[in-house]
Amino acid sequence: MTSPSPGRLIGVGTGPGDPELLTVKAVRALENADVVAHFAKRGNNSNARRIVADLLPPDVAELALLYPVTTEIDKSEAAYRCAIDGFYEQAAASVAERLDAGQTVAVLSEGDPLFYGSYMHLHVRLAGRYRTDIIPGVTAMSGAWSQTGLPISQGDDVLTVLPGTMAEAELARRLSDTDAAVIMKVGRNLPKIRRALENTGRLGDAFYVERATMENGHAIRLADKDDDQAPYFSIVLIPGWRGRA
Repeated sequence: MTSPSPGRLIGVGTGPGDPELLTVKAVRALENADVVAHFAKRGNNSNARRIVADLLPPDVAELALLYPVTTEIDKSEAAYRCAIDGFYEQAAASVAERLDAGQTVAVLSEGDPLFYGSYMHLHVRLAGRYRTDIIPGVTAMSGAWSQTGLPISQGDDVLTVLPGTMAEAELARRLSDTDAAVIMKVGRNLPKIRRALENTGRLGDAFYVERATMENGHAIRLADKDDDQAPYFSIVLIPGWRGRA
């Protein structure tokens, strides 16, 4: 019978942006890791690494996992699926090589590792073969509603989390069937999101939050935002609870 690898895989949630929102357990994992792996678009710096930059030991090895494509090809096209599947297979193999050498590999994930995180693509490929731990992180959405002081749901309110990449009609349908909502993956989808909110009569309730918990973050009622420009780190919140101040 083959002995399990002495290596250890750790998915580390880095939170929404403010380094002080990392958990004590996450900081300890970074201090003790042999390798810190992080995802980034080719030619760009890793956002997750930026969050933890001041916490990394000077002698830790780093493994950059660089996406071959992001928004250049529509996600529905076969070329995108082929490129991204191949990338995750290669990334998992690179991490496995370190694990087979007996190293502890901490994989950084913005927000929480298992909530829209790239880490999960490594997890499903590696967790069955190696010792694995997951350290949860503060999600971007909780960072957003905490920074704005916006009560999001209470009592029997139903909260729905929606990706802004979904079809406009489906987005509108789901918005019309929930009390509160969080719309992730805003970016260039903001015009479509705005139309879906208008069509369901929810635009007046919606808040646009950009770079929540980061130094250059801000929030505004979406109806008052006079353009449709939105960076990667942006979220739309639609509160359900009506008892707010």
